[in-house]
Amino acid sequence: MGPDDRDDADAAIDRAVARAVAEAAAALRDAAEVVVLGHVSPDADSLGSALALGLALHRRGVSVRVSFGVQGEDEPAPESLRALDPEGLLVPASAVPEAPEVVVACDTADQHRLGVLAGRVDAAGCAILVDHHASNPGFGTIRVLDPRAEATVLLVRRILAELGTPLDPVIGRCLYAGLATDTVGFRIGGPGPHRLAAELVEAGVEVEPLMRELVDSHPFAWLGALGGILAGAELEPGVPAGRGTVHATVPLDVVRRFRPEEVESVVDHVRTAVEAEVTVVLKQVAETRWTVSLRSRGAVDVAAVAVGLGGGGHPRAAGFTRDGTRDEVLGTIREALTTRVRSGRR
Repeated sequence: MGPDDRDDADAAIDRAVARAVAEAAAALRDAAEVVVLGHVSPDADSLGSALALGLALHRRGVSVRVSFGVQGEDEPAPESLRALDPEGLLVPASAVPEAPEVVVACDTADQHRLGVLAGRVDAAGCAILVDHHASNPGFGTIRVLDPRAEATVLLVRRILAELGTPLDPVIGRCLYAGLATDTVGFRIGGPGPHRLAAELVEAGVEVEPLMRELVDSHPFAWLGALGGILAGAELEPGVPAGRGTVHATVPLDVVRRFRPEEVESVVDHVRTAVEAEVTVVLKQVAETRWTVSLRSRGAVDVAAVAVGLGGGGHPRAAGFTRDGTRDEVLGTIREALTTRVRSGRR
């Protein structure tokens, strides 16, 4: 694809996203009841997007419930994200109506990522998708889907602007949380995230206490556990095809002892190994079940690898869930990465 073709493709996406933003705002403007959902094991972009939109609608007099997918029984929101909900909009999955008037799925790469709430999309009078995952096949009646956006909160900001919602510190904190974490502290992406960050700071967001709560607060016992995990990390310079892979394992007892916030932070430490293009963190969530985080420095599209293994994500950050022993799962990853690189694709 040449430069002109890329420009035409970008222009077509711009038009489609602008139409979808306008359609989503119109549907939300007319709604009396709205359910806003994040994906299972919600992160700051998912829950921050859902809460920012929920807060804006709540202030318009809309009856709003915000929740997130679970695989079984109700779960509490991650502790580090609970302060984003000062108005108590979060409800357990079991409290979400079976057939909502309008449902919005935020930062959800696939309908199945809503867990037990996936059926609410099909049962709703109107289902709106707001997402930026490159692997998203698209679902819902209205699709605000732009894989070029660095975070879903950037798309939520566009909907809020279309609704005429002014920014304030409460909504701004939700947006900033997703923006800062999904860009890895503004390391990834173009000028858009920086522009929005400036807008949010001007709206009154206090960055340091917010980020301390989100990413810089862990129990002392975690330091020892993290040390053991990092000590067990392994570097494989020959995989994939000489580009280098580093992998680490979070065993089941550690997953059970600590919050998801601690477990998910492991990949940010492991990925700093300069000898590795690809980072793999295997988290044991049951005796023979693993959730896997993949990171790339840019030369390998880990989203494509994750999709092939039943997951999804972004070219530089993706994941999937797999059953088997640790060595079996790791072997599958090696094979998928090597096949991807040897085929001549990123």
